[in-house]
Formats: sequence, structure tokens, C-alpha cells
Amino acid sequence: MTNKWWAKLFLYAFLVFMYIPILVLIVFSFNESKSNAVFTGFSLDWYRKLFQNDAILTSLLNTVIIALVSSVLATILGTSAAIGIHNMRRSARTAIMNITYIPVINPEIITGVSLMLLFSFFVDHFHFRFGFVSLILAHIAFNVAYVIYSVMPKLRQMNPSLVEAARDLGCNERQAFFKIVIPEIMPGVFSGFLMALTYSIDDFVVSYFTSGTQVETLPITIYSMTRRKVSPEINALSTIIFVVIAAILIVKNALENRKLRRERKEISAARLIAETNAG
Repeated sequence: MTNKWWAKLFLYAFLVFMYIPILVLIVFSFNESKSNAVFTGFSLDWYRKLFQNDAILTSLLNTVIIALVSSVLATILGTSAAIGIHNMRRSARTAIMNITYIPVINPEIITGVSLMLLFSFFVDHFHFRFGFVSLILAHIAFNVAYVIYSVMPKLRQMNPSLVEAARDLGCNERQAFFKIVIPEIMPGVFSGFLMALTYSIDDFVVSYFTSGTQVETLPITIYSMTRRKVSPEINALSTIIFVVIAAILIVKNALENRKLRRERKEISAARLIAETNAG
């Protein structure tokens, strides 16, 4: 009983430590004054001013475009890579997975500087330009590993007999892949996409080194603004981003829970039919 009480206390303390700063940020996004220390009254002025700030809106649009394009491409590449790695021999698979893990544990500043040097080489020799293309390539580079690690568990959980059964029933390899493999690993693919999207929107270090001077993402714009003083517009923008991401996660979890309940009902119905036939 005591251990359970301490476990609950630790959980509540952790949640408070994690979410109180976000709650404070949300509250002060509705503050009437510029103060981030004293709440003087409720107001929506900072949200109105946020949507009138061309610099923030432009960087937000840049961030959304880069995040969506890089996340989709990283999801396609990561899923394809995960399937290829899964079909390798065990020794080769272990070696490749260890190499794949390097971008995850590698400090972002090293990744950013190395990509900047690589793109600088392309600028000098192939008339390459820093901007949208360099940012998208950089975000794909550090997001592919997260997609692979999201898809691999679903591939390991998948029953190989399903693909064999589909082939026995007349499906070719392409049909078996899209009708059996993809639906089975889709939760992992979707989770990988969400992780890539979140990391892409949130990234500052890699974007800072690979953006050049023509394109700014939202984290870079926020950094430039906070070097002078934290504006309540940043609080409003952060609140909107937090709410949108939280809503996406809630919808994702709700869909997964509904799918799980449906699968449990199907299993229960199959067992009931089997028991009825046996009786």
C-alpha cells in the first residue's frame, strides 16, 4: 500500500512538473498586459496581433510546408527501409539497426554542422542553394531513423503466415504487400509520421545551420524575437501549437483504442462461434 501511494505521488509530481509551465504559458497568452509575471486581466489582443504579424505568419507557413513534405518523404523512406531491414539476416539486421540509431543519439549541433558542411560543398560545386530544399533534406535526414524505429516493432509483431495465406489465396507480392503488410504496420507508420512531423516543427538547431538567409522556420523566428524580449505573441503562438498537437494525439489515441476494441470484439465473436461449433 505504501509503495502504491509513493508511486502515485511521484506520478502526480512529475505531471505537475511537466505541465505547470505550459499552463502558465497558456494563462499569460490571455494576459491584458505585456507582463509575464502579473496577470492583469483577460484579453484576446495577443492572438489578434499574432495573426497580424507577417514575420510569424510567413515563418509558420514555411514550417508547415517543410514539416509536411519532409515528414511524408521520411515516412515513405523510413517504412521502406524498415521493411528491407526486417527481411535481412539477423546479424546484418542488428548491424544496420545499430547504425540507424546513431542519428537518434547524435547531438543535434553535430548533425546541423555536418549537414551545413555537406550543403556548402554542393553550393560550391553544383550551384546548390540553401533554403527550402536544404531544410527539407536536413529534416528527412534526422527523421528517417524515428520512422524506422516506429515501424520495426509492428513488423516483428506481424504474423508471417498472413502473407503466405494471402499468396495461397491468389495474391501476388504487390497485392499481399498493400492488402496485408501495410494495414498491419499502419499504426507504426502513422506514429512514425507524427513523430517526424513533431520533430520537424520543433527543430531549431539543425534548421538554424541549414536554412541559409532566405528562409526562416518558426523556431528560428521565435529565437530571434526572444533575444530581445519574450512577447506575449509567442505565448499565444505556443498555445495554439500545443493545442493542435494535443488534439492530433488525442484523435490518434481514440482511433487506436476504437480499433483495439473492434479487434477484441471480433476475437470474442470468433471464440464464441468456435465454442458453439465445438459444443
